[in-house]
Amino acid sequence: MQDIVTDTAQLNAHLYDIEHQRPEHAADIEALLDLCFGPGRYAKTAQRLREGNEAVPELCYVAFQGEGAARKLVGSLTFWPVNIGGVPGLMLGPLAVVPAIRGQGIGVNMMRRGLDDAKRLGYRLIILVGDEPYYVKVGFGPVPPGRLTMPGPVDPSRLLFRELDIGALAHAHGAITKPVTG
Repeated sequence: MQDIVTDTAQLNAHLYDIEHQRPEHAADIEALLDLCFGPGRYAKTAQRLREGNEAVPELCYVAFQGEGAARKLVGSLTFWPVNIGGVPGLMLGPLAVVPAIRGQGIGVNMMRRGLDDAKRLGYRLIILVGDEPYYVKVGFGPVPPGRLTMPGPVDPSRLLFRELDIGALAHAHGAITKPVTG
């Protein structure tokens, strides 16, 4: 298992690689999520939509800095299939970047790649629960009041959406749920 970097002196902030997650990244991703969110992440409403669901493999990313033995995991991003008020779509998150190097574009660039890939794959609508001032950088905005509901309590100002196809939200009303499988 690779170590997760927490010391900014070990990193060159402008050089990082984004690639698709692979099974061997799992332990490092979990360690990063623990570092960023702690054990309370399992109690969040968005986690209800992840439990028993499978992330979209083509839309799961990791970011690394360094080369060779100095190569360290510094970020991860996952997209999950969900039904957004009757419209098939995605839920973005968790997005995690080593706290000591946040604000250097790693998270935004992982999201840009993910949004481009999601559009290319035919997805039309994405939701997330997060801070609007950060996610507006990649085009997210608040869901209109009363339009969508999560499977548990969520601060309505933190429920955000992004259309990859203009007008996709117009067709979405009601509950955000896991996709129907079978």
